[in-house]
Amino acid sequence: MSKDVLVFPESERPFLEPYLLPHNAEIKNSNLPFVTLTFATSLDSSLSIAPGARTVLSGPQSKAMTHYLRSRHDAILIGVGTAVADNPGLNCRIQGVGGYGGGDNLQGQPRPIIIDPTARWDFTEEAQILQLTRNGCGRAPYILTRNPSPPAEQRQILEEHGGKFITLDITTPETGHDLDWTAVLETLKKEGLNSVMIEGGSGVINTLLEPSFQPLIDSVIITIAPTWLGQGGVVVSPKRRFDAAGNAVPASRLANVKWHPFGEDVVLCGRIKS
Repeated sequence: MSKDVLVFPESERPFLEPYLLPHNAEIKNSNLPFVTLTFATSLDSSLSIAPGARTVLSGPQSKAMTHYLRSRHDAILIGVGTAVADNPGLNCRIQGVGGYGGGDNLQGQPRPIIIDPTARWDFTEEAQILQLTRNGCGRAPYILTRNPSPPAEQRQILEEHGGKFITLDITTPETGHDLDWTAVLETLKKEGLNSVMIEGGSGVINTLLEPSFQPLIDSVIITIAPTWLGQGGVVVSPKRRFDAAGNAVPASRLANVKWHPFGEDVVLCGRIKS
C-alpha cells in the first residue's frame, strides 16, 4: 500500500453518521447544499501558530477521519489565504476512493472550492492540487471570485485541468467586504454540489460563524489536539455578541454534541443551537 493511502476503519464511521448527509442523498426543495464546518484546533482555539505558517495539529487517526469526511462531501472549501500558504492537495486519500485503489474514476473525490475575491492566487501547473488532478487522484478547483477578469494564464491552466473561475458578487451589500455565504452556497448548489465541507482558514470560518450565517451550517466536526500554540496564533473566535442592554452574551453554542477520541486527539461533533 502506498504511504499516501489512508485507512479509516469501518468501526469508527458510525459515530460520524448522524452529522453527515446520507450516502448519495439529495436535498429536496432547497437551493442550498448540506454544509459541514470542520477544522483542527489547539486547546487555545488556534488553527496555526502564526499567520501563513503551516501547522500540523491532527494526529494520524484524526487525519484519516478528515479524509473520510472529504469522501462524504461533493466539495471541500477553503479561502485563498490557506491556498497560498499551504499549497494544499484538497483531495481524499482514503483507501478505495478514486485514484487510491478505487479504480480509474474519481468517485469519492470532492471538488475543491477556493474563495478568492480578487483572483490573487498566482498558481501554476505545478500547484499540488493540479498535479494530483493530472495523476487522476483529485479534481481541479472551482475558484469563486468577484473579479470579472481573472488572469488569462490562470484561467487557461484551470480550464485545461477541468476547473474554472466562477465570477459572482460574493460580498455582503451591507459592508461590501465580508463574504455573503448565502450567495456562495446557492452558487455551489447550482453547480450540482449537494454537500460542502468547509475547512478554513480562520477568515472563512469566522465569517461563517457570524450570527446571520450560522443557520447555514448543518453540522460542526472539530478535531481538538492536546497542545497550546500560545498567544499570537490564528484563532477561531466569532465576534462578541451583546443583548439589548449592551451586556456580552455567548456568540454561539452547539447542541446534539458527541465526543470521540481518535488517538491523542478528541473529535467534537454537534449542530449549531438555534
